[in-house]
Amino acid sequence: MTDDPIHSSDPLSRQLHAEMLDSLDEELEMELDDQRLEALIAGTAAARQTGSDLDRRIYFRELLRLQGELVKLQDWVQHRKLKLVVLFEGRDAAGKGGVIKRITQRLNPRICRVAALPAPSERERSQWYFQRYVSHLPAGGEIVLFDRSWYNRAGVEKVMGFCTDAEYEEFFRSVTEFERMLVRSGIILVKYWFSITDDEQQKRFLMRIHDPLKQWKLSPMDMESRRRWEHYTRAKEIMLERSHIAEAPWWIVEAVDKKRARLNCIHHLLGQVPYGEVDRPAIALPERVYHPDYLRAPQAKEIFVPAAY
Repeated sequence: MTDDPIHSSDPLSRQLHAEMLDSLDEELEMELDDQRLEALIAGTAAARQTGSDLDRRIYFRELLRLQGELVKLQDWVQHRKLKLVVLFEGRDAAGKGGVIKRITQRLNPRICRVAALPAPSERERSQWYFQRYVSHLPAGGEIVLFDRSWYNRAGVEKVMGFCTDAEYEEFFRSVTEFERMLVRSGIILVKYWFSITDDEQQKRFLMRIHDPLKQWKLSPMDMESRRRWEHYTRAKEIMLERSHIAEAPWWIVEAVDKKRARLNCIHHLLGQVPYGEVDRPAIALPERVYHPDYLRAPQAKEIFVPAAY
């Protein structure tokens, strides 16, 4: 086998290399602004081989443009005191977290926050099922992104046997009324299901197994979900059929290609809330005030972080 992962005949080596490049892309997205981007990626032909046929320059350009529109949407939500809730559902490794990261990347965390609830406590299990989610709903001028949501009951809880058949049926009797109530209260509710293939989930799980930086994403529950692929498929089909309502329809994001999924989801989300520019007064930096008697106090060298780089 060749030592060059790009030309290796081993599919896993090539996939690992593509995943490493995708991680590099994520870092670029987090660190680079539009002016530095072109100079840094110019001429790096190998770095463009990420497994997607979407050119990286087009991807970055569109991502930054869409993120600029997300900032406008955020300003509009805050200005008009809107309440926006977005649910992200899908199989393990479907790419929900990657899209959420790109949405929040340039937004104000005081306005747009992520709700990723852990397994319910013993006390929460005795509450009304939706109760622990209600406390995370937005006030006026806020956006909440649910990284998994109350649909846990229709998915993982059903497949893994964490709820009874009676609780499962009660969920479907309640969820549509619950969501209609949210919409009547003025909440804009958008629901996404991220769809990947059997083979793609297999590949992404293998990537996590072989990548020390991503092994933490795997849990025994993830491993079991892989074994029960068909059970999850059936649960998903029932969920979409029984909870797709006019007031809060489901939207399916084809997510095998991560980059296209991110762009398509953000583009679609922007279309769900009519928004416009918010007029703001011009910002003028005030003059720095100097006091002739001000002396800066010395700092002990031992409290500074060592300059390792």
